[in-house]
Amino acid sequence: MRVLMVGTVKTRGAGGMATHTEELITHLRKLGITVEHYKTAPAKEYPKVIDKLLRAYTRTIGLSIKLLKDSKNFDIVHIQASGPLGGLLPAIIGAVWRKLLRFNLIVTFHYRPDKEFLKKHKRIFDLIFSQAEVFFVVSQKQRENITEIFGDKAAQKTMLTYNGFDSNIFHPMDKRLCREKLGLPVQKKIILNVANMYPVKGHKYLIESMKYIINHRRDILLVIVGDGPSRDELEEQVKQLQLDECVKLIGPRPHSEIPLWMNAADLFVLSSLSEGNPTVMFEALGVGLPFVGTAVGGIPEIIISKDYGLLCPPKDPECLAEKILIALNKEWDREKIRKYAEQFTWDNIAKRTLEVYRTVTTKLNE
Repeated sequence: MRVLMVGTVKTRGAGGMATHTEELITHLRKLGITVEHYKTAPAKEYPKVIDKLLRAYTRTIGLSIKLLKDSKNFDIVHIQASGPLGGLLPAIIGAVWRKLLRFNLIVTFHYRPDKEFLKKHKRIFDLIFSQAEVFFVVSQKQRENITEIFGDKAAQKTMLTYNGFDSNIFHPMDKRLCREKLGLPVQKKIILNVANMYPVKGHKYLIESMKYIINHRRDILLVIVGDGPSRDELEEQVKQLQLDECVKLIGPRPHSEIPLWMNAADLFVLSSLSEGNPTVMFEALGVGLPFVGTAVGGIPEIIISKDYGLLCPPKDPECLAEKILIALNKEWDREKIRKYAEQFTWDNIAKRTLEVYRTVTTKLNE
């Protein structure tokens, strides 16, 4: 089977969709599938204006040329898309050309569950649903929104696929050794956050929560891994709240280094205002790290028990602080967390995706 995978790449600051795309490609290839990756973003960094132009080109003209020339050579064209409109462009282009060229189209939509976005662009989604054989979403909440807005016909094409983690990379390691490698204090309780620094990730509420936490215990270190447009503002917030000793913004780190940070931590915290289904959550669970986060998007679909983590509303630093303190005082069964996470390995997700590919190609060949 030959698959054209259309999606972005893991450059510095790339998010969960890039990880999903590249990991799915890697694990489909392990299953013997020939996968070509058409990249909808530059593979290296450029100045902002050039980067935007390259992204616009690869998602429109470049993708159109690729589909015109080569779509007949693939059994499946699988497009990874997101929002807002720029992230959805590859799916739009794919749907337009599928109408003309009749290739087998599958779309994965990674955007957060946002009814207003779906309603605002209803005609665009109607086009995509009319052309895609399967429309994957990364949370049950998004599937419910689609059923409500687009009806049963769209719902029948909509399937759930979660993000995941690579168990060969994200697995338990010795905490003390990881801390020594990273130069982290052995005696502190370490809270870890890994997220691009955009307002939607809610970092300011996480930092504000530390103001309450240090009133109860002083052995805390919050480490925030990531970069983005909010970084200067967040660094200023840390100074204003005089949290320099207990909050460290360490900037971006290569994805291959994240398992060390997770194994060095006592707790993983994600303070997002909205989400699809964050890849870092699965990676944290994969090393057996308990999760504290906001009950947004698909997160409550995964953190289904207090054995795996604790949830609170978004934009509520006091509640977040309370959950973090409870989690720090709790005796967690990290092996139970890791075992639960096994269902979300990329190996398993690739196998389930391949089953869908085979169903699509078999049905259309009958």
